[in-house]
Amino acid sequence: MATDMHTGQATDLTWLLSGLAHRVPHTRSVLLLSSDGLVRSAHGLDVDGADHLAALASGLYSLARSAGTRFGSGGEVRQVVVELDTSLLFVSTAGSGACLAVLAARQADAAVLGYEMAMLVKSVRPYLSIPPRQGPFPHEEPLPHEGPFPHHEPGL
Repeated sequence: MATDMHTGQATDLTWLLSGLAHRVPHTRSVLLLSSDGLVRSAHGLDVDGADHLAALASGLYSLARSAGTRFGSGGEVRQVVVELDTSLLFVSTAGSGACLAVLAARQADAAVLGYEMAMLVKSVRPYLSIPPRQGPFPHEEPLPHEGPFPHHEPGL
């Protein structure tokens, strides 16, 4: 079941994430996250696992964006694939500010999984978009600007 990790309640994305997992044999986990690493919804993961996978996926996505900027004429990241001995990890763009991460067993058909992810994102992209976070939060005071090294004393 997909759950919103912030509220702990089932979301309307349950059918989306679990549907992908059931359509592609050997798919273990599906995760919707913000591009900066916050879990939005998950299937097949506990809270700690979802947080860990979100951090990994966000980092991979960020590295791929950097590679695209530097070496790919600034093109958008379509998909990052990591092949491990026993697993496959896919991370793809899923809408404005959102990523989709899928973890599957090595036996999964990578072409089918990549295709299913792309079709899922294409068909429901507007519903996957995540607005950027706003800060500072109401209960936090903004930090005063002190420069890059606030405690630096010349000659030390």
